[in-house]
Amino acid sequence: MVAEPTIPTNRNVGVLVSGRGSNFRSLLDAKARGDLDANFTVVISNNPSAGAKAHAEEFGIPWVVIDHRTFASRQAFEEELVAQLRAHDVSVVVLAGFMRVLSSTFLDAYGGLTLNIHPSLLPAFPGLNAQKQAIEAGVRVSGCTVHLVDSGVDTGPIIDQAVVAVPNDDTVEALSARILVQEHRLLPRALGWVLDGRVTIQDQVVALDA
Repeated sequence: MVAEPTIPTNRNVGVLVSGRGSNFRSLLDAKARGDLDANFTVVISNNPSAGAKAHAEEFGIPWVVIDHRTFASRQAFEEELVAQLRAHDVSVVVLAGFMRVLSSTFLDAYGGLTLNIHPSLLPAFPGLNAQKQAIEAGVRVSGCTVHLVDSGVDTGPIIDQAVVAVPNDDTVEALSARILVQEHRLLPRALGWVLDGRVTIQDQVVALDA
């Protein structure tokens, strides 16, 4: 189960990343174009060498490293995540390539207001290597999904999706690149909907208010 989204108390966004941060960059670019009204108050990474740091520095956004390997438990790690997000007055959280499954310790604080982007048409192909899963399954279409985060792996209510064709001679690399283009389009739009208070849940299904 995922918490019912509430209207955010402000437009402050915290972004959790583990890698290069291309989806994080898409959010920054959308804001720079005037397509997204959001205040990015902190970026947190569990990976000290994550490439996303360069994007945070370019835009002057506070960068915090919370290495999960230095904590005795998942609970302690997530308690520190929540403490940092609250210290930066975050209302909405975006997982932009954050490679950790979050538990109730985090979700009790930000459940219903945490978004994730996944490179498949969920519920198909959750978890790692979704593009490879799609090609090996022989599907003719795949895509990407923005969803609210719950305690499962890519199981939360779906906010938005985009479809990408999968030709017979496709490769994981080529499919990943085409899906990524759609991810960069979907994530800023979905975040804007959440910040505007338009996303609600009815029987674990997302409804988008006008």
